[in-house]
Amino acid sequence: MTSPGRAPLLIASNRGPLSVVAVEDGDDEVRRGSGGLVSGMQDALRETPDAVWVCAAMNDRERALARQARGGRLSAVDFASEALKGEFDVRMLPIDGLTFRNAYNGVANSTLWFVLHMLYELPKAPIFDAAWRRQWASYLRYNQAFAQALAEEAAPNARVVIQDYHLFLAPRMLRTLRPDLRIGHFTHTPWVSPDYIAMLPDDVAYAIVDGLLGADVVGFHTERWAALFRATCKAVLGREPDGVSVFPLGTDAEEMKKLAFRRDVESSVRVLGEAVGDRRVIGRVDRTELSKNVWRGLLAYRELLRTYPEWRDRVVHAVYNNPSREDLPAYREYTASIERLASDIEDEFGTDDWSPMLLEIVDDYPAALALLRRSDVLFVNSVRDGMNLVVLEGLVVSEREPAVVLSREAGAAETLGADALQVNPFDVSATAEALHAALQMSHGERADRAGRMRAAAVRMPPTTWFKAQLDALG
Repeated sequence: MTSPGRAPLLIASNRGPLSVVAVEDGDDEVRRGSGGLVSGMQDALRETPDAVWVCAAMNDRERALARQARGGRLSAVDFASEALKGEFDVRMLPIDGLTFRNAYNGVANSTLWFVLHMLYELPKAPIFDAAWRRQWASYLRYNQAFAQALAEEAAPNARVVIQDYHLFLAPRMLRTLRPDLRIGHFTHTPWVSPDYIAMLPDDVAYAIVDGLLGADVVGFHTERWAALFRATCKAVLGREPDGVSVFPLGTDAEEMKKLAFRRDVESSVRVLGEAVGDRRVIGRVDRTELSKNVWRGLLAYRELLRTYPEWRDRVVHAVYNNPSREDLPAYREYTASIERLASDIEDEFGTDDWSPMLLEIVDDYPAALALLRRSDVLFVNSVRDGMNLVVLEGLVVSEREPAVVLSREAGAAETLGADALQVNPFDVSATAEALHAALQMSHGERADRAGRMRAAAVRMPPTTWFKAQLDALG
């Protein structure tokens, strides 16, 4: 058993609340993370003396910083300590680059993400061979490094909350090192049926399920994902698990409105207004992520314009995609296919006075918020999604009482219910019909539905969401 540390509360996640970036003069700058989820967890740490967030160094700059810090504690480095403001500490793990890449890209993002979002093209993938086993060995080492660091930092009987699919093995590893701890794990992704989990090698499926059950509380966004996890436990381990709970993350209305009405967003609203004029806007904000299903969304929009020509010159489909996982070939090709299809739609329907598409693949948060404010229809057709906070944020900040066209495979479908027009994400024709219905919907009906959905979207903002998990740990 590892000797205890001083931290009564710890969070563990792949990416931490600080990042190191190069600035123009060649120096490194430490930046504090933002966004509702990070803020919600930081609030709990801020209120707990000696609390620690354990994370991995994401690149060589961060690894160099972590190695400078005594024990990996960033408060020991002056320019990092300034960003932390004495509110809590961060222990950043300088896991070697090869182990990190194998664990992060090879297993977490190219295997577990694909399994949990059902993205595999089954005639060709997955393939679990000797090369993959080397990646899996890295994933084991990566999780063990987190478990060891948490065991060293945690005070007796401390509460530890571990985040997401990068760290599926860490709860059991930590339980072995420190049986006194109260451990929670939260999975932000969907879960899948036992049949889909069975694609994994038997020992890997067992390790993942058993790893998660090292936690006292295993959390998911929806009852659907929790039920599928329970079924997986029964199939893989032969027993019903204890401690599986549902914590449906929502959005913070006050925080989102503060962000959405800043000066830089107002400028983006004006630019967007000049582009779309008084036309209706079908808006979507995503990452260029395979599971987001943007390609089929574009097919549905094209079918809308072909089937209902009355919408030509009266609507613009604005798609703002934040580049994602550009180091993975499948993602680069997917992004290129989206660009080609958007160009085809423009060529087929565009006129001198009307561009039916507005596609931006860029990291521009103010522009994304501007689009959420201006959208008449919020469009999400994910193949699968643990929750999808963007549609909840769009409901909160929109100035248009938006209709929502939403994949029934997104966790947000459970939150928003029948007020969203729910679609099968694979049914392009049905999605086109739902877009038509959303555009036709009267303002009064849109306002009534949007009001109820807004209330649901803010029911469990990040601070409340995280506190509920801590309360469940006792």
